[in-house]
Amino acid sequence: MQLSHTRPVVSATFDEPNLVAAAGLVPLMALARKAGLRELADERMSVPTDKGANAGLKLSSLVAGMAAGADSIDDMALLRHGGMGKVFTGAYAPSTLGSFLRSFTFGHVRQADAVASRFLLNLAEHTELLGGRQDAGTVIVDLDDTIVEVHGYQKQGAAFGYSGIRGLNALLATVCTAQAAPVIAAQRLRKGSVGSPRGAARLAADTLALIGRSHLAGRDVLVRADSAFYSHALVTTVLTAGADVSITVRMDPAVKRAIAGIAEDAWTTIKYTDAVYDETTGTWISKAQVAEIPFTAFVSKKKTEQVPGRLIVRRIPELNPKSSPGQQTLFDTWRFHAFFTTTAPDDLDMVAADQTHRRHAIIENVHADLKASALAHLPSGVFTANAAWLVCAVMAFNLTRAAATLTAAPALAKAATATIRRTLINVPARIATSARRLRLHLPTNWPWAKNWTALYRAELPSPAPAT
Repeated sequence: MQLSHTRPVVSATFDEPNLVAAAGLVPLMALARKAGLRELADERMSVPTDKGANAGLKLSSLVAGMAAGADSIDDMALLRHGGMGKVFTGAYAPSTLGSFLRSFTFGHVRQADAVASRFLLNLAEHTELLGGRQDAGTVIVDLDDTIVEVHGYQKQGAAFGYSGIRGLNALLATVCTAQAAPVIAAQRLRKGSVGSPRGAARLAADTLALIGRSHLAGRDVLVRADSAFYSHALVTTVLTAGADVSITVRMDPAVKRAIAGIAEDAWTTIKYTDAVYDETTGTWISKAQVAEIPFTAFVSKKKTEQVPGRLIVRRIPELNPKSSPGQQTLFDTWRFHAFFTTTAPDDLDMVAADQTHRRHAIIENVHADLKASALAHLPSGVFTANAAWLVCAVMAFNLTRAAATLTAAPALAKAATATIRRTLINVPARIATSARRLRLHLPTNWPWAKNWTALYRAELPSPAPAT
C-alpha cells in the first residue's frame, strides 16, 4: 500500500463535529445499560463529597473509555471528541474522573467489587458470557496473580515482588467452561511485595458464591492454582463450598517420599510436546509419563483437618545440556511436576486430570490481555484509586467479551480484547440527524460489518430509540 498519486492529500484539519472514532461504543454501552451498570453503581457506591456525585455515570465513563482503549486517566479524553456528545451524555473530563478515583477508600473499592460481580451476573443473563443454560460439564475456576509494573517513587504500595519487578500485585479469579472463554469473576489489587496466597481463600469463596448465584449453579466446579497457592486455608475453603481442587504442590519431603514410592510400571506415557502417535500399538511415543498415588495433604495439621486426595505426577527426562552429542547417560534422570487433586478417579483419570491441570495456563492469557489494555498503566499514585481502576478494567474486559458473544462469529467470543476492540468498537462513523433520531453511517466494505450489525441489532433493535 502507498499514498495515492492521482488524488494526493493536500490538507488535514480537525473540523468535523459529526464524526466519532468508536461507534462500537453505541451497542456496547447499550448492553451495559441493559445489564444495569449505572443503576448498580448509584445504588451501591457512596463516595463522599461532590467528587462522588453521579457515581454511576462516572463509573460507566471509565468502563467505556477502557473498552475503547484508554489505559490512563488522560486517555479518557477520547470520550469527548467529535460527535460523541450527541450520542452519549455524561462523558466526564479526565480530571473529574481522576478526582473521583482518588476519593475512593478501601470500603469504596469493595463497593465497586460488589458492582462488578453483580454486573457480571447481569451480563450473563442477557448474553452467553458464561455459556448457555443447556450446557453441561465442569466449571473451571483459575486463581493466579501477576505483577503490574509501575515507575516513579510516588506509587503507594509499589515494591519488588517475586518477579523482581517493582510494581503492584493483581490477584484474579477467572471462570470458564468448555463452551465459554474465561471471564474475570473476582479481583484484588495488593502491594507489590505481598505473598501470593494472601487473600486467595477469600477471593475463591467470593468466586464460588458468584457461581452459585448464576445459572452455573449445580454443576461440578474445579479450582486450579499453582504451587504458590497450595495452602490449607484455600483448599478447605474450596472443599467447604462443595468444589474440588487441582493445585500444584511444592517439592517438600512428604511429596518427594510419595513420588519415590511410585512403582516403575505405574507410569503411563502421555501425549506431550513432540509426541508421535503410533497407530499400530495405539499409543503415544513420548518422553513424558504420568502416574498417581493416594496422598493426604497437610499431615502436620490435626487429623480432622487433613485432606485426602490424589497426587498426580508428571515426569520428563532431565537432559544435561553440557553433554556432547551422542553421549549416553548411565541411567535416566527425571524432572517431576506434581499436583494435588480431590477429584474422583471415576470423574477424571490421571491422564485427563493432568491435561485439565495443565490448561490452568489459560489465565496467563487473561493477564496479558489486561496488560495490553487498561492495565498497561496503573495511573494514580493513590493505591485505592489504582484498586478501583483494576475493578473498572475487569468490568470493561467482561463487557467486551459479553458483546462479542452477541455477534455472528463464534471465534470473536473467545478473542482477545484487542481483537474485539479493533473489529467491533473502534469503528469510525459519521452522525446524521433525521426526525429527531441519530443515524450512524459507517465505512463501506468494513470487513466485520456483519458481526457489528449483529451486535447492534441485538442491543438496539430497529427502530432504535431516541438517544
